[in-house]
Amino acid sequence: MARTAQPPLASLEDARSLVPVLKAISDEYRLAILLTLARESRTVVELTEELAIAQPLVSHHLRALFEAGLISRTPEGRANRYAVCCEAVAEPIRLLTGIASATPAS
Repeated sequence: MARTAQPPLASLEDARSLVPVLKAISDEYRLAILLTLARESRTVVELTEELAIAQPLVSHHLRALFEAGLISRTPEGRANRYAVCCEAVAEPIRLLTGIASATPAS
């Protein structure tokens, strides 16, 4: 019995778009920061206190998340407030959900 070709779950272009996001969240500190920001926006000081991570390290990881387009920053007095960019996070999750919902070929 001939099997019909199934369309790929993701194209190479989709995979290429996921790589920077996955690299950005592959660090436990970055992932912890992203999960914290998903609940509520925070400043560097608030993240430092909540996660018990040194300020220079928090700033370093925020920069990587910002450059990956996963978070936004808004000036607030002399500080910046960071928040998750919902659409930037939603698309990679949508693509990865395709893997979780795929059924193996029998």
